[in-house]
Amino acid sequence: MSDQGQDQFTALRVRRAEMVADGIRLFELVRDDGGELPEFTAGAHLKVRAPNGLVRRYSLSGDPDWRDAYQIAVKREAAGGGGSISMVDDVKTDDLLEVTAPRNDFALASNAPSYVLIAGGIGITPMLSMARHLVATGGKPFRLYYLGRDAGSMAFREELSAPEFRGRVVMHMDGGDPEKSLDLWPVLEKPKGAHLYCCGPRGLMQAVRDMTGHWSSGAVHFEDFGTAKSTTAEDAPFTVRVAKTGAVFEIPVGRSVLEVLRDAEVVIASSCEAGSCGTCIVDVVSGDLDHRDLVLMEHEKSNKFVACISRARGELVLDI
Repeated sequence: MSDQGQDQFTALRVRRAEMVADGIRLFELVRDDGGELPEFTAGAHLKVRAPNGLVRRYSLSGDPDWRDAYQIAVKREAAGGGGSISMVDDVKTDDLLEVTAPRNDFALASNAPSYVLIAGGIGITPMLSMARHLVATGGKPFRLYYLGRDAGSMAFREELSAPEFRGRVVMHMDGGDPEKSLDLWPVLEKPKGAHLYCCGPRGLMQAVRDMTGHWSSGAVHFEDFGTAKSTTAEDAPFTVRVAKTGAVFEIPVGRSVLEVLRDAEVVIASSCEAGSCGTCIVDVVSGDLDHRDLVLMEHEKSNKFVACISRARGELVLDI
């Protein structure tokens, strides 16, 4: 067993490794002794150390009742940081992979009367776990909308075509033509008390965010494993002043407010660190804000700030 920061890693055996869509490889991970794995809930993820040493987060796609194996799917991102390339190209059946215990920042709300699940591309992975769980438990009603370019790019199409998902899953392919995208407004126009979960490309999640401004903020949930645009060519350093102590910190290009303040032992609660969960929202006293999150409602943007991803221009004064 090894560790990275506070994460404890343990080695699991790759029982299955196979391509399940264009550029997407499925992995099933098991214990060598055949024993049960630590439990998880639908929407959970693992951190996995790829063969090249990079650590990445991957959603579990299996039913939480499957305790003999963890199932993840990895899309090979040629323009990414190299973690997914190493996973898809280098990991084979019978290899060992170091993983953390499951963690869930995207859990199904138990008090929801129903659920709307929206997945784009590889964003299907946590949604599949949710759908499997809801079917297996005979639980509350849900509808899953799975959006993709074409059949070859959409993993798990066969599983989601099974009889148990009939009437609950809508799969839509647009061929890469924005004019043929599924119109989600009829789905989102009337919340009806449902909780919405969305995972996929940044553009899809932003569109869903824009169409759910009239929903309760606590009923809209996003999962974003690094697709957020945390840096741009126009970024510049800025300063953060902590109102309660007067301490001033320089925030350089490429580092977040959360990271800099954490290094200085200024505590801000955090979780996803991708701008999608809202754990690190802090109050703003003053500042010219550059919001990059998927959490804040329009009326909150004048006095709230998501410290893990958003930036500012000039001096930002935080009420912490």
